[in-house]
Amino acid sequence: MNALALPLAGMLLAMLGELWVLQRKQRLASDAPVQTDPWLEAIANLNSGHLVLWFFRGIEVAGYAWIWQHAQPHALDGWPRWVVALGAFIAWDFGFYWLHRLHHRLGVLWAIHAVHHQGEHFNLSLGIRNSWLSSLSSLPFFVPLALVGVPVELFVAVSSIHYTVQFYNHSGLVGHAGWLERVMVTPSHHRIHHGANPEYVDKNFGGTLLLWDRLFGSFQRPVPGVAIRYGIHHWRASYNPLWLNLLPALQWLGWPAPSPGLPTTLSRQQRRQVISGAVLLFSNVVYAVHRQGQWPDGQQPLLWGLLALQTLALGAWADGRRWAVVVVSGLGLTLPLLFGAVFGLRDPLGLLPMLAMAAHGAWVLATAWRRVPASRSPA
Repeated sequence: MNALALPLAGMLLAMLGELWVLQRKQRLASDAPVQTDPWLEAIANLNSGHLVLWFFRGIEVAGYAWIWQHAQPHALDGWPRWVVALGAFIAWDFGFYWLHRLHHRLGVLWAIHAVHHQGEHFNLSLGIRNSWLSSLSSLPFFVPLALVGVPVELFVAVSSIHYTVQFYNHSGLVGHAGWLERVMVTPSHHRIHHGANPEYVDKNFGGTLLLWDRLFGSFQRPVPGVAIRYGIHHWRASYNPLWLNLLPALQWLGWPAPSPGLPTTLSRQQRRQVISGAVLLFSNVVYAVHRQGQWPDGQQPLLWGLLALQTLALGAWADGRRWAVVVVSGLGLTLPLLFGAVFGLRDPLGLLPMLAMAAHGAWVLATAWRRVPASRSPA
């Protein structure tokens, strides 16, 4: 079993559980006007934060490994393992602070990072929402670790720990984190970073340790009487991960770009179908990760490709594109037929989520053109 499968499943459950609790506590609504439905935005966050992004994360790790192997560094030879690990942990966080700060300062890097700030609702799902190219733009800031000799497996472990902390830092449930507020970045600090208010813009860049914001003058506390407004000014929202990633780059280049906007006629039933479809899709992603490296005869890239197409189709459907309904249902029905009947998959852990996605596809087809009351409010 791939070691990432269980953490991914836990991430999905934590995200969905927090959204459910926030809805029960009536804390999903924003004090400021927003364009997006919190649940559909969470699904867009999820769709933007896996599959294609992981592909580029693999390139980042491969690039780091290539530099480490060809540099043949010996600076850390003979050092105690725990000292190297602690130093790598601190150095990675220092590098992340500067990559994050420069992603806000330089236009070309902001065109990548803007995806993360488009979200108008602060919850765990926002911690998943990242640009597909974020890993490629991050690698240069971590090259020094490879050059001094931090092993690849330690680089992956340290970065994974930091990304887990950053996932927590987007929690909408955690208020004040007690003594942790004095030493590390917490949700209360990171909310300010996501603020579009003039008082909060370009503050609190840290990932894990609070030290760097205090040391380099970018730390900001809440301003009394100034409620945080999330999102980006002049952003016409979309739920499609393709547009989320593509439009900021087109805008930076000065090219004319379509402005998709959001539908006003997405029905309650369609909204539930998009949300449940994304959850089922990610269940299949978890199984694909579980079987990583064990798929024969090119089945692995085929499965990843079909799942990636499904994320785009779900996003297009959430944006009101009717053609996407056919794609969503068609891909859902294809998976068990292709992998069960053609490729002979018999593992219940794999067949069950695929069959569930097929049942979802049949439900979508059966109800696709039935007239139901339109709604933009949470179910």
